[in-house]
Amino acid sequence: MEIKEPILHGNYYHIYNRGNNGINIFLENENYYHFLRLYAKYIEPIADTFAWCLLKNHFHILVRIKDKTEIDPNELTYNTTEKPKIIDPSRQFSHLFNAYTQAVNKRHNRTGSLFETTFERKVVTSEKYFQQLIFYIHNNPVHHGFVKQMSLYPWSSYGTVISNRPTKLKRDEVIELFVDIENFVFYHNQQQNLNEINNLIIE
Repeated sequence: MEIKEPILHGNYYHIYNRGNNGINIFLENENYYHFLRLYAKYIEPIADTFAWCLLKNHFHILVRIKDKTEIDPNELTYNTTEKPKIIDPSRQFSHLFNAYTQAVNKRHNRTGSLFETTFERKVVTSEKYFQQLIFYIHNNPVHHGFVKQMSLYPWSSYGTVISNRPTKLKRDEVIELFVDIENFVFYHNQQQNLNEINNLIIE
């Protein structure tokens, strides 16, 4: 079995998971909403989110795991009544996936695993990689043929970035990376060459 690198505080990560054997993990609109509710419950207390996209059988997120001093233990939710002595970001993601699997199995009268056993993670090591990854995540629905324009896809952070609605997404930091909102939109409307990060992209 492949051993994954631990999720470390202070690092930026591209995190991905797909349905077990390629099965759909989102079967109806309510599933998307519920995943986001669970994400807010388990992940937002321990990570800053910069981009995300949910597709039928997989998802992508771009996060920075907060330093230990930035995390309020009182905001954390566990799947047991006893709080662990050490805050483990990897375990928080496991709580998310387990809780979501249980909800989907109950709602859709199914059994067994929903996700692949271990979620993929890649450390983001440069600003250019970070910028290209934001485009890659937002462009995923276009890449897979769900929509012609990324602005038409409802289950990604693209619409949040170009809006003024309240959000915990690190919108200002994302826009600043592209200088301003006009350049953010312009960049996303161009065909980007992702060859430099092909080996860093998770598919």
